[in-house]
Amino acid sequence: QVQLVESGGGLVQPGGSLRLSCAASGSISSRDTMGWYRQAPGKQRELVVVISSTGSTTYGDSVKGRFTISRDIAKTTVYLQMNSLKPEDTAVYYCYYWATVGGRNYWGQGTQVTVSS
Repeated sequence: QVQLVESGGGLVQPGGSLRLSCAASGSISSRDTMGWYRQAPGKQRELVVVISSTGSTTYGDSVKGRFTISRDIAKTTVYLQMNSLKPEDTAVYYCYYWATVGGRNYWGQGTQVTVSS
């Protein structure tokens, strides 16, 4: 089992910035993938960004150039730096974890990000 703890959501004005964190614990491995998805009201969950064990990243089109993922050296915590936020970025952001051993996904509890003036 993998446990994910997210933090950093909140209310921000358009054009502002927020930083989300997700710490993984339990049966984790440096070979695993982590990242973020988001879900806005009435919409499907969509990819924000994932980072593989090798450091390669895949960003959703709507966040390219504005959001940046990073992680700690131990590869147990990922950070999502969100800049130039727009009202359409408003959503619940979920930490994502792909466990190579066992081959399954894990999800965090979600953290609300609201972009509004």
